[in-house]
Amino acid sequence: MSASPLSTRMPRVDSLTGLRWWAAFAVFAFHMANLAPLPIARALGFGNYGVAFFFVLSGFVLTWSASDRVSPGTFYVRRFARIYPAYLVALIVAIPIFTSLTPDPAQAWVKPVDVGVLALSFVLLQGWWRDPAVLFSGNPVAWTLSCEAFFYALHPAIGRAFSRVRAKGALIGAGAMVAVLLASRVVIVIAPASWFAQLPWPILRLPEFVLGMALAWAMRCGWRPKVRPLVLLVMLGAAFAAWYASRPITALWPSTAPLWPFVTEFVVILFALLIASVAAGDLAGRWSFTRNRWSIRLGEISYSFYLVHSLLIYAVLALVGPRPVGWSNLAWYGAMLVIGILAAAALHYGVEKPLERVIRRAWDRRRERRAVELAA
Repeated sequence: MSASPLSTRMPRVDSLTGLRWWAAFAVFAFHMANLAPLPIARALGFGNYGVAFFFVLSGFVLTWSASDRVSPGTFYVRRFARIYPAYLVALIVAIPIFTSLTPDPAQAWVKPVDVGVLALSFVLLQGWWRDPAVLFSGNPVAWTLSCEAFFYALHPAIGRAFSRVRAKGALIGAGAMVAVLLASRVVIVIAPASWFAQLPWPILRLPEFVLGMALAWAMRCGWRPKVRPLVLLVMLGAAFAAWYASRPITALWPSTAPLWPFVTEFVVILFALLIASVAAGDLAGRWSFTRNRWSIRLGEISYSFYLVHSLLIYAVLALVGPRPVGWSNLAWYGAMLVIGILAAAALHYGVEKPLERVIRRAWDRRRERRAVELAA
């Protein structure tokens, strides 16, 4: 009987680290429209899809690096060590930026202080409410981490289910997740006020995470995507261009109108294939535009960048107010990007990495002591 893929240590796929930076940059560009909108602000709105990319990538990377030598308890501690310290620091900084005892009505992003709501943010439960006052409480971008915490909780169990199948079964699982995504969109379009359409985001976004898991497991079992990253990038560009032109296209061809709500699902599928294709390229030793020193370094701080970028944008917005639309705002993009990278580097190297090491070492020492006690 062949060994389980979980017993094999998988090689690093550095291109995915670099690719993660570009997803974080897309989210940054999307949020910058609140401070300094460009004439192409609607096109930059595509940056909102960076969140879906992160969900798929998270499922892929965690499954790619999974090992049968790591218990669920150790997995949870390592996830906590990786995510929470930097999150907590960013949350503490965010509170005075996004909440006030006497909020100014002119600053719509500032919410009144609510201890109960903020408590949900401290334990990463804010994403289970659709009310924007709760969903975007604390650090507004962190609702996605509320989803990720739910995904992490389920990952060991879902991973065990995938461990019982090989590549074909994993690809069937990926197809099932695509079907769930499409069916969910149909229900939401037909009945936007239904209970299903109002489900919490961690539940509705779970198929994106599992889709990434499924493709990673299929690759661990030997499957390789046939399509190259460049083809998928062109398809993504075409999808975004079509969405951007959807209004005139619908005016010319009304029969295309039912297709536009499914752009998100189409993009998620392309993201999943792009992630798998980029990983396959690394395994084959092919050139990659994201496997270079600077892309990898930026990718390493991308989580911290994601945490701090909106804090900086809204702090500056409170000081200077929204800028008029114009190409001169590119200077604001450049300045905020540099400041964001510096702040992210400080959070990454000053908090994220050192505290992750401290927590992991403490857990490992505890496990070693426990093993000695059981052996005695």
